[in-house]
Amino acid sequence: MFWLLVVLILLVGSVLFFLRQPPFGAAPSGARLARIAQSPNYRNGKFQNLSPTPDLAEGVSYARVMRQFFFEKSARSAPAALLPSRKTDLRQLSSAENVIVWLGHSSYFLQLDGKRILVDPVLSGSASPLPFGTRSFAGSDVYTVADLPPIDYLFISHDHWDHLDYTTGKQLQPSVEHVVTGLGTGAHLERWGYNPKQVVELDWYETHVLTAGFVVRATPARHFSGRSLSRNRALWISFVLQTPSQRIYLGGDSGYDTHFKAIGDAYGPFDLAILECGQYNQSWKYIHMMPEEVVQAAFDLRARVLLPVHWAKFTLALHAWDEPIQRVTAEATRLHLPVLHPLIGEAVKLQEAAPPIAWWNGL
Repeated sequence: MFWLLVVLILLVGSVLFFLRQPPFGAAPSGARLARIAQSPNYRNGKFQNLSPTPDLAEGVSYARVMRQFFFEKSARSAPAALLPSRKTDLRQLSSAENVIVWLGHSSYFLQLDGKRILVDPVLSGSASPLPFGTRSFAGSDVYTVADLPPIDYLFISHDHWDHLDYTTGKQLQPSVEHVVTGLGTGAHLERWGYNPKQVVELDWYETHVLTAGFVVRATPARHFSGRSLSRNRALWISFVLQTPSQRIYLGGDSGYDTHFKAIGDAYGPFDLAILECGQYNQSWKYIHMMPEEVVQAAFDLRARVLLPVHWAKFTLALHAWDEPIQRVTAEATRLHLPVLHPLIGEAVKLQEAAPPIAWWNGL
């Protein structure tokens, strides 16, 4: 009995020590926590969604989800071959071009009206606190931080491991001028060496003027946050970005809800809506959209063009790796909505129509 107690103490101590390591970031405290407490979206010690949002659908247990994840995953949950890609020299892009470069999953680089913007970059090859967990698909890691030019604005939608990467974030810090994120997420960044003056934290519907002609507004999403055992201490957001020539919606992660129409009515139409389309399942339908809902969300937002992301880099659900893009493009074609689906690393000029090549076929 004594030795069993010793083993348990050592095990608990090891877990607690592991959870205190830098990649897990930091919890909000002090003035940051006091500001959070004033948010209308923060109640009972946590941020809340606009609509009731259970983690799992009715009648679904965590035991069932774990069993499905380990034993019922699609045989094609990862590509059978190296993903095709293109590598653009981001440092040599003409400042006169409005360009988007998808980096896989929910990471992308935008050059808009001369400003360089990076969103949710995960370039380390992993979306997990464990080095062997949630590895990226072969061929999806086209870029490293060294390939990126200086970044004017780094946008972080929320603090999940597949959107906020410790290794990437640490390496980026010297080349990032400003960060825009949701309330509470700045605590992680400051622990990783970011100057508080670099970081702007916003509540839903707060607006920040980046520079003349560039305005960003934090808008709702239907999701959750947390890098460790505690959830919803930091806010998950989407972004409405207005530049001198473009209005773009940056969606982050979200289940479908009425907020898309509210945002479209208030701030649309959008030249481009960037929305998650993968890692869905009926068991967690409230926090990630089904592909057909992605298309409906784009219509709700009054988007002229849709770019589906959150796929083609990590296996985080049970479906085949290319099922999200197949279902989204099929629904968008049926409803006559233009869709961008470039190769990872391909530079797409926003003022031009990209050729609709189904590059995922046969993989």
